[in-house]
Amino acid sequence: MDARDDYDFDYDDLYRDTAGSGGPPWVIGGPQPALARVLDDGEVKGPKVLDIGCGPGDLAIALARRGYEVTAVDISRVAIDMARDKAAAEGLVVHFEVQDATKLSLPSAPFDTVFDSGLLHSLDRRSRAEVDEYLALLPGMAAPGAKVFVLAVSFEAGHGWGLTELFLRASFAEPLWVGTRVDSIDVSAEPDGQDLTLPGFLLRTLRAHRGTAL
Repeated sequence: MDARDDYDFDYDDLYRDTAGSGGPPWVIGGPQPALARVLDDGEVKGPKVLDIGCGPGDLAIALARRGYEVTAVDISRVAIDMARDKAAAEGLVVHFEVQDATKLSLPSAPFDTVFDSGLLHSLDRRSRAEVDEYLALLPGMAAPGAKVFVLAVSFEAGHGWGLTELFLRASFAEPLWVGTRVDSIDVSAEPDGQDLTLPGFLLRTLRAHRGTAL
C-alpha cells in the first residue's frame, strides 16, 4: 500500500489536539535551522516575501522582524489564528491568510522571495495530483528573478515518504527556473516534545526572467 493512503488528517484538529504539548512535530519554536541560516546570511530578496504553508507563523514572523513585507498562508485556520496572535504580541505586521496551497489566489503576487518549509513533501504524502497543482501555481507566485527556497525531508529518512534530490531538480528545472541548487541538510522535528533530526534537502532556485531561451 502506498504510504500516502493512510496519511489523511484534519490540520485544524491536529493543531488543537497538540496545542498543550508544543504543537505538531514540525513546530519547533522557530524557523528550521537551515532557513534561519538563509535569513542570517542575507540571502532573502525583498521587499515582498511569501511563506507558503506557514503553520503557526514562526518563519513569517522571523522575516517580519527583519523588515520584509510578509504574506503567509496555511490551510489551517487554527494555525493562522495562532500566527496572528504571535505577530500581534510583537507588534509585527504580517498578512496571514487561510488558503489551500494548490489553489492559491493572492492579489499581492508576485513576490521577490518564496519559502516552502515542509509543504511540498507534505503534499507528496497525500497526492501527486496536489503536487502537480501546487507546482503549476508556484511560478505565478514568483516575480522574474525571485528567489525560491524549498525545505523538504528526504526519502532516505526511512519513513516511507519524503522527496529525492532528483525529484526536486526535475520540479524546478529550466525554462521556468534557473540556477537550481540542492543541498543536503538536517531537518528538525519535535514529536511528543522529543528532539529529532531527519535527513533533508534545501533547494534554492531563481524564477527565470521573461525571454529566457527554451
